[in-house]
Amino acid sequence: MTLEILTADSLSPLRHGFFTRSGGASSGIFSGLNCGPGSSDQSETVRTNRARVAQAMTLDAAALVTPNQVHSANVATLDTCPPTGSPPPQADAMVTAKQGIILGILTADCQPVLFADHASGVIGAAHAGWRGALDGILENTLAAMEALGASRASTCAVIGPCISQRAYEVGPEFLEEFMDHDTGYSRFFANGRDGRYQFDLPGFGLHRLRAAGIAEASWTGHCTYSDPRLFFSYRRSVHEGQADYGRLISAIRL
Repeated sequence: MTLEILTADSLSPLRHGFFTRSGGASSGIFSGLNCGPGSSDQSETVRTNRARVAQAMTLDAAALVTPNQVHSANVATLDTCPPTGSPPPQADAMVTAKQGIILGILTADCQPVLFADHASGVIGAAHAGWRGALDGILENTLAAMEALGASRASTCAVIGPCISQRAYEVGPEFLEEFMDHDTGYSRFFANGRDGRYQFDLPGFGLHRLRAAGIAEASWTGHCTYSDPRLFFSYRRSVHEGQADYGRLISAIRL
């Protein structure tokens, strides 16, 4: 099966992609392009999937770097690819100004965000769940890009497939945590059923990116929860009583 890859005009001509689950070697609940080494999928199958991603990015599998994501606001700056077999960076975003490195982010409802400053030749990739976005992962990615010579006034960012507001039900304590930061964040919540709320994760991500002063920010408009043919979803796997879930990959390179 052919890989099905979503791209964005603002990131072109850089090679990049928000990879769907189509075209992978995994089976069962991981059916398709599961790229998560942390899943309980067969390790060799995950390596095969990741090699297909690297091939689509026209580099070897060793060039594909995905961090150990921990819902933090930490950013790793890469000058080279980590040696084969070494631990990946413990961070939720990566930036580089070097060619030959594929920055990859794994998600299954959280926001994958790809960044590029075409003028300076600096790129970034971030994993932005609600916690990371609230704690500043997007702004920290831009700051790390600036340290490499980028300008946020010429940087674009694209949020890939993630869970949409209609599928993201949260409790009142979730709303309260956001309100403790800024009461204006209430606009990212809609009233739901039984005293619960619907949270607009990509809307919040776009707000934080635009408030940070970048040139352009957009969302592909794809909901991971709502399209099981194309996307893995952690929340959908929980609702369906599955034991685990696949991880989507989003990637960019110079």
